[in-house]
Amino acid sequence: MSSNELLEFRTSVRALLGKHATSAALRSAMDTDLGYDPKLWRMLCEQVGVAALAVPEEWGGAGASLVESLMVVGELGRTLSGVPMLGSAVLGVQAILLAGDEQAGARLLPDLADGSRTAALCWADATGWDSAGVGVSDGKLSGAAHYVLHGAQADLLLVLTDDGLFETTTDAPGVTIAATPALDPTRKLATITFTEAPATRIGTGDPAALRRRLREIAWAALAAEQVGAARRCLEMTVDYTASRVQFGRPIGSFQALKHRMADMYVLVESAESAALAAALAVAEDSPSAAEDVWVARRHCTETFSTVAAETIQLHGGIAITWEHDAHLYFKRAHATAELFGTGKRPVAA
Repeated sequence: MSSNELLEFRTSVRALLGKHATSAALRSAMDTDLGYDPKLWRMLCEQVGVAALAVPEEWGGAGASLVESLMVVGELGRTLSGVPMLGSAVLGVQAILLAGDEQAGARLLPDLADGSRTAALCWADATGWDSAGVGVSDGKLSGAAHYVLHGAQADLLLVLTDDGLFETTTDAPGVTIAATPALDPTRKLATITFTEAPATRIGTGDPAALRRRLREIAWAALAAEQVGAARRCLEMTVDYTASRVQFGRPIGSFQALKHRMADMYVLVESAESAALAAALAVAEDSPSAAEDVWVARRHCTETFSTVAAETIQLHGGIAITWEHDAHLYFKRAHATAELFGTGKRPVAA
C-alpha cells in the first residue's frame, strides 16, 4: 500500500474499533474464557480482512505485507483488545510461511486467513523464549510450552522445537492445556504440556533461523502495539487535564504538567518512528532488521512503561480505581516488557 492508502486503512480499522472495542466491551470480554469478543474478531476479519493481510493471494489472503498487519496490531493496542491478531494472524501465519512448506500453506492458511480458525505458537520454556520448551522424538512431542498467546482458545498449535516447526491440534492425544494467570487481564496466556503427542512437521528449514526471524517479527509487533497503547494513554491524559479543574483553572494549563505531557509526546513520537522502522525492516527482511527491531523493542518498551506511569500520576486518585482504564494500560505496559523476552543487542557482522 502507498502511504495514503495505509493512512486510510488505519482510519478504517480505528473507526471500527472505536465503535465496537469500547471499554465496556473490553471489560466484559476479560471475564470470559475466550478473553475477547468473537463478534469483534469476525467483524475485523470479514469487514477489514485483518487476518488475511499477510497471507498470499493463492491461499485466500490479501497478499499485503507485514507492515499492514503490524499497523492493525498497533490499533488493537490502542484499545487493549485481546483478539488473536498477534498470536494467530501474525506469528502463526508467519511461522507457516517461513517454514516454506507449500502443502502446509495450502492446507492451513485459508482458514487462518478468513479467521474461522486460529493458531497459537508454542515456543518458550519456563525460563523464557531463548530456548524451546518442547522436544520431538519419533515424530511425537514432549515437554511444556509456556506463555502461549491464546493457547487455550486456539484450534491449531504450531510448536517450535530445536528440530523445527510441528503442527498439532488442541484436542490431540497427549495435549494438556492450562490457563496461565497473568498480570495483564486483557491478554490470555496458557501453558501447554505435550506427552508423546503426535505431530506433523512443517518445512525442513533451519530451526535456529526460523526462531530468530520469528523473534524479530514478535518484537516488531510488540513495538507497534506498545506505541498504539502509549499514544492512547497520552490522549487520555491530555483530555483529562483539560477538563479537570483545580484552583479555578484546568490543571493542564499549569506549566509543570505541560512539561510532563510534552515529554510524553516526544517519547511517543520517537517510539512511533522506531516501531515503523522496525516494521519496514522485518517486512523487507533487510540486513539491518536485527538492529532496527532491537532498538524498537528497547525504546518502545521504555516509552510505554514511562507514559503509562505518567498517565497514572496525572490522572490522580481516579487512575488507581478499578473503573478507570489507566491501570489496564499500566499492566499491559509491564506485561509486554517481558513478553518474548528482551534479548541482547545484535553483534554487527
